[in-house]
Amino acid sequence: MGEANIRFARGEREEAILMCMEIIRQAPLAHEPFSTLAMIYEDQGDMEKSLQFGLIAAHLNPSNTEEWVRLAEMSLEQDNIKQAVFCYTKALKYDPTNVRFLWERSSLYEQLGEQKMAMDGYRRILNLLAPSDGERFMQLARDMAKSYYEANDVTSAIEIVEEAFTKHQSLVSMEDVNIAAELYISSKQYDKALAVITDFTGIVLEKKTPEKSATEEKKGAAVETQESQEAVTDNQSHPVAESSAPTVEKVSCCIPEGVPIDITVKLMVCLIHLNILEPLSPLLTTLVEQNPEDMGDLYLDVAEAFLDVGEYNSALPLLSSLVCSERYNLAVVWLRHAECLKALGHMERAAESYAKVVDLAPLHLDARISLSTLQQQLGRPEKALEALEPMYDPDTLAQDANAAQQELKLLLHRSTLLYSQGKMYGYIDTLLTMLAMLLKVAMSRAQVCLISSSKSGERHLYLIKVSRDKISDNDDQETANCDAKAIFAVLTSVLTKDDWWNLLLKAIYALCDLSRYKEAELLVDSSLEYYSFYEDRQKRKELEYFGLSAAILDKNFRKAYNYIRIMVMENVNKPQLWNIFNQVTMQSQDVRHHRFCLRLMLKNPDNHVLCVLNGHNAFVSGSFKHALGQYVQAFRANPDEPLYSLCIGLTFIHMASQKYVLKRHALLVQGFSFLHRYLDLRGPCQESFYNLGRGLHQLGLLHLAIHYYQRALELPPLTLEGIETDQTDLRRDTAFNLSLIYQSSGNTRMAQKMLYTYAVV
Repeated sequence: MGEANIRFARGEREEAILMCMEIIRQAPLAHEPFSTLAMIYEDQGDMEKSLQFGLIAAHLNPSNTEEWVRLAEMSLEQDNIKQAVFCYTKALKYDPTNVRFLWERSSLYEQLGEQKMAMDGYRRILNLLAPSDGERFMQLARDMAKSYYEANDVTSAIEIVEEAFTKHQSLVSMEDVNIAAELYISSKQYDKALAVITDFTGIVLEKKTPEKSATEEKKGAAVETQESQEAVTDNQSHPVAESSAPTVEKVSCCIPEGVPIDITVKLMVCLIHLNILEPLSPLLTTLVEQNPEDMGDLYLDVAEAFLDVGEYNSALPLLSSLVCSERYNLAVVWLRHAECLKALGHMERAAESYAKVVDLAPLHLDARISLSTLQQQLGRPEKALEALEPMYDPDTLAQDANAAQQELKLLLHRSTLLYSQGKMYGYIDTLLTMLAMLLKVAMSRAQVCLISSSKSGERHLYLIKVSRDKISDNDDQETANCDAKAIFAVLTSVLTKDDWWNLLLKAIYALCDLSRYKEAELLVDSSLEYYSFYEDRQKRKELEYFGLSAAILDKNFRKAYNYIRIMVMENVNKPQLWNIFNQVTMQSQDVRHHRFCLRLMLKNPDNHVLCVLNGHNAFVSGSFKHALGQYVQAFRANPDEPLYSLCIGLTFIHMASQKYVLKRHALLVQGFSFLHRYLDLRGPCQESFYNLGRGLHQLGLLHLAIHYYQRALELPPLTLEGIETDQTDLRRDTAFNLSLIYQSSGNTRMAQKMLYTYAVV
């Protein structure tokens, strides 16, 4: 090493480097060659290599604190703050009481934004400072308190201030008192704030008891705890308004010259919150002598204190002065002014103040809601709605989660207001806007879009189906999905999953009430694409029922069939679903269900409903033998059911009516035997006689058909629960068929008589 250092001193750097490398090879744990290499590279101007070798040397010889400090300074020259912090930490490990090291490291922590670590370092410095170094202690404590306060850690800030006041009472300045009082007030410790102010500013509070004519001075902490408690209790139980009572103690305040107005205002705030109101009159006079343009923040502090304790009459003049000023004509001041007027019952003026808040701060949600409520109370529904106009455009809502949260709260209030006013189209607009915020991605998957149109005369929102090519491309979709996740988290924090579900149900019901069934369908489609609803089996089933109902009401039977098809597959033994299935297939004029029923029959061979339905489908399709097989299967299962005897009889008659058929007579005999069995099971009624007459009419046995038709005309219609008699009356149908028979035989007068008697409305 000696030779290497001599070579370096002579300027033979390359030889010195080679020698150091050889030493490192032979003794890798020695720190000297690394230190020499660091010096060589520093001499060459290669600061990065110098720093690296210096760090290795320092790690091999960690007790050299000065070397760590030098490396920290080199790291800072290269803007490597984290490495500098590490070096100072190593130095402090071997010299933990070095204030300079602690100070430098804490400053670096502040630059990195790690306030907690910085504050911990400064706290260690406070503990290390000598009692004689009071000025530095106070300045550091002052700065730390401000930093803690800015970080919303008021408790730690108070601890620092109390420690400073305890150790160096003689060095407490007005600024320190102001900081301490501010901290105590912000944490609602008004008694401690009052004690600090009276202890260190020379302000004297005197209380006088008329009976004893005694005067006592209370100087914060100098007054005994019990005495202070009695004073507060007396003042709370005996307000100033009851000064005539003999037990009331009058309190006066003496403020020496030189006390800043800031501290005087904090004194007033404490007195207000402690309900010691007597000394306030002269203090208020002193305050109002100040120009509100310069001291507006102090006006506001006192006014807010009055508002907090319900002294609205005292707060109003101060707030009125502020709103009339130029500098403090701000939204927050107008808001306090409006709240004060509202509490005093001045609704008209309060509404004007809230309107001013909305003008100055259009995005202030609470002000908008309060203004709307007041306008509604004042009998101005249109103005109330105007106050709740949307605050953000759709692009902002799609990207800003906080904006979406505010807009959602506003729309909730707006929807309630519109519903109470009976404005259903506007009510639906707000519901659809809210649901579109939640179902944005789901609507995209369902190819549903929310548009604004004036097709009804006024501009409103409508749901429409769009083609796939009009949906945004994949890149935009991925970005939208990322934004949607953040917005979804915010939306579900405002409304729970059940609240959103109730909102969806309200929208579906409202759309159906206005006969906007197509939009109700599209809303259900979008909701079924929303995983939170789809994963909940009960909600999914309910949505499917809503979709089925909306599709039937919209006469979209093809879509209704898609819903009911799945439902009957899951519940093959539910008669209500099969009734709806029959209604849908009857209206759709489609034969898709024929194959479906056959396939389902293979899976459920004993299902009675499917057996009959397959018979009907085969009958309608002209496959009479297949129909007969299905009907006979149903008949064997339940021979006393009149319908099956009727269906078998009609099938035989249709088979006999075909052009090419063998044993026509046998078919007719069997057909009429089943029809008469049907008559016996059903009993004599319009329906049974009409069906027999119709079968005979088809076969051309007109004289027998006339007999049964006339029997049907003689009987009254059936009375069924839930169905009007007019719906079950077959006399019009019977009379029309009879008129056809009479007309074909040339008896036109009898045909006219039948029609005039039974078929004229």
